[in-house]
Amino acid sequence: MPDEKLPTEITTLALMAALNNDQQIRHLANLELLARQVVEGFITGLHQSPFHGFSVEFAEHRLYNNGESVKNIDWKLFARTDKLFVKQFEEETNLRSYLLLDTSSSMNFPDKGLNKLQFSVYAIASLMYLFKKQRDAFGLGLFSDKVDWLSMARSTTTHLFYLFAELEKAYNHPKENTLTNVGDVLHHIAEDVHQRSMIIIFSDMLENSLNPDKMQALFAAIQHLKYKKHEVIIFNVSDKKKELDFDFDNRPHHFIDMESGEEMKVHPGRIRETYKAALNEYRHQLELKCAQYHIDLIDANIHDGYNQILKAYLVKRAAMG
Repeated sequence: MPDEKLPTEITTLALMAALNNDQQIRHLANLELLARQVVEGFITGLHQSPFHGFSVEFAEHRLYNNGESVKNIDWKLFARTDKLFVKQFEEETNLRSYLLLDTSSSMNFPDKGLNKLQFSVYAIASLMYLFKKQRDAFGLGLFSDKVDWLSMARSTTTHLFYLFAELEKAYNHPKENTLTNVGDVLHHIAEDVHQRSMIIIFSDMLENSLNPDKMQALFAAIQHLKYKKHEVIIFNVSDKKKELDFDFDNRPHHFIDMESGEEMKVHPGRIRETYKAALNEYRHQLELKCAQYHIDLIDANIHDGYNQILKAYLVKRAAMG
């Protein structure tokens, strides 16, 4: 019976599984190259869809606001779209975003193929590349049970590559036996980030699922962020097949907790329904609280690629005007 390392809250519930064709992504060491490919492929897809309002031009233009000068309106673009767009310039910064990456040990699941941490690193790199194209300022935070590192928010190319280097460190040096405390982290961010910003969180959000006190602490932290006028997106990162659907073969397994080292022998078929019911109740409560505070909670399955991430961000950004 092989030993299997798993996220804390699913020690009794998950088993390692190799991914299909994600291996090729792991070998793309250059984050800038990957991010450019993801973003440009996404933009090309928008060109070929009826999803109007976003195109390759969105990186260089913004919608015209009634009452402002018409001297920078792009009339050629107006002729093609029947919409008034204003050309943007390097010094324009329309939005400030902070991307927060959960680096706790549960994010290292699974240990074969692309894991949750690596997926999140690639997704964040792609969003940063998109921010840079839109002249938006962006910062990066790394956290586990506390905020380990937090940058300023800037919009320069130098800043982009500085943050790429920090992401590569997180990718290349995953943490072992490290817990999460999202509630404390969000309280810290609410106090540290003084200007109204978009706070984008990448986490599996597993630490709260079996602990009512931590759930309440998380909800209090979410309320704190909203009190400070921040907009929030939570990308709830998961391996859906294993962590949510609990899709394991029917035989005994020996699980090792990735955060605490605790070990347990379990037959998946005997606990599947109980586990799924408990997890679904937690996720329902989280969804209700996020809806109450107008926070976007997005399921981010590591098998579904990165377009889901970029589209969710653009929809949120458009809603902010």
